Amino acid sequence: MSKFQTKMFFYKKGSITPALLIITSAFIIIIYGMLFLILLQFDFSHRQVASERALNIAEAGIEYYRWHLAHAPEDFQDGTENPGPYIHNYYDPQGAKTGQYSLEITPPSDGSSIVTLRSTGWTDEYPKVKRTIRAQYGIPSMAEFSFLSNSSTWYGLGITVNGRIHSNNGIRMDGVNTSVVSSTQETYQCGWETGCQPPTRRPGVWGSGGDQGLWQFPVPIFDFDSISFDFSNMREAAQDNGLYLDSSGAQGYHLIFQANGEIGTVSVYRVDSTDYLYGYSVPGAGLGGPGGGGCRRRHQLITSETFIGTYDIDEIPIVFAEDNLWVEGTVRGRLTVAAVEFPITSSDAYIWIADNIVYTNYDGSDTLGLIAQNDIYFVRDVPNYFQIDAVMMAQKGTIMRHGYFYNCEGTQGAVKQKLTINGSVISYYKSYWNFGTAPDSGFRERELNFDTNVLYNPPPYFPTSGEYEFISWTEE
Repeated sequence: MSKFQTKMFFYKKGSITPALLIITSAFIIIIYGMLFLILLQFDFSHRQVASERALNIAEAGIEYYRWHLAHAPEDFQDGTENPGPYIHNYYDPQGAKTGQYSLEITPPSDGSSIVTLRSTGWTDEYPKVKRTIRAQYGIPSMAEFSFLSNSSTWYGLGITVNGRIHSNNGIRMDGVNTSVVSSTQETYQCGWETGCQPPTRRPGVWGSGGDQGLWQFPVPIFDFDSISFDFSNMREAAQDNGLYLDSSGAQGYHLIFQANGEIGTVSVYRVDSTDYLYGYSVPGAGLGGPGGGGCRRRHQLITSETFIGTYDIDEIPIVFAEDNLWVEGTVRGRLTVAAVEFPITSSDAYIWIADNIVYTNYDGSDTLGLIAQNDIYFVRDVPNYFQIDAVMMAQKGTIMRHGYFYNCEGTQGAVKQKLTINGSVISYYKSYWNFGTAPDSGFRERELNFDTNVLYNPPPYFPTSGEYEFISWTEE
């Protein structure tokens, strides 16, 4: 072999090395890249698992405070009496600490029952991977019913009730119901106040109306007496943050609601003198007793009054009067009006609805609560198409329009075309406004519509009942 051939041989043999280096380097880069991608995938997978666990831990925080509210419904500081946030350890079922959650608690605003809980959860392994839940709970208001009564009630032909009905006594349903109709009684003594002559034992709910598949009885009783405990709190709230009206020294006060652009107001007058009309009321008040009925002289006509002042509803969420009231007008804003005299057990205060009461908006931004210690009456001379947008409560009385008959000084203005109530009728005794099938006195058409906006967001300071219930849940 020549020297030239030897050199060529070694040159060709050494040329493989760079190629091997390139291939090996590329292989190593690919391997490391794949390993890096696998590690990223594992890390991503672990973070996904940690994120799901963080959400579960955040939910555990919400559940913990829901339990806390059930045992301490007025504690919004986690038992610490200090401002939050409040951090708690989270333990798995085996008792090992695996994470934490932080609670932020927003208590109900004045006059509301809605508490807002904000819970943020994370795991110990990935403390920077956090999930946050915002939930709201509220105590249902008594406005969850279209009709709520302690006494027997009769819903006659021509009435449509869109909302829940409950009575602690019996119910005769000859009209149309679109929601649950419930009675505390399995059977009751139906007297002439619900059309039984002679008195007859009837089921807790009976009649020719329907949907009968929505009738439920017996169910637990509703405690009307517990409402009186809220009156002192209402008076204190009105004195501190609302409008408090002491005894007028005359006949009471006249409130006129007005919507002035974006501002809702209430004008207050002192009622200096009144005139009366005779009107008929049913004996027994729906409890089967014989007394309390017949023609009664009622001072419902205002003959003179004195202007006191006009107030912005946004600045006075509650008006509390220790006297009788007359109310009417267009409501803009959220307000509760109460007519209550003290001492509770020996006093009576009532409310007259003198004309239409209507909301400006029907999205929950406008709500009115009318609470009378005794009765809420509709005057004789209401409009032919009479509308009441309000949650009405007669704590130990009735909500009614008297019968105007010949034997009660005449039938003038006795019959009107239609009554529409958008809200609730809550009364201790039987509420009624129609007499006779035609009717002889009352409204030819009656429609009652439940206001869905007031279940957990009732008018300010309106009485609530029960325990906290779930309203909403969202992840932030």
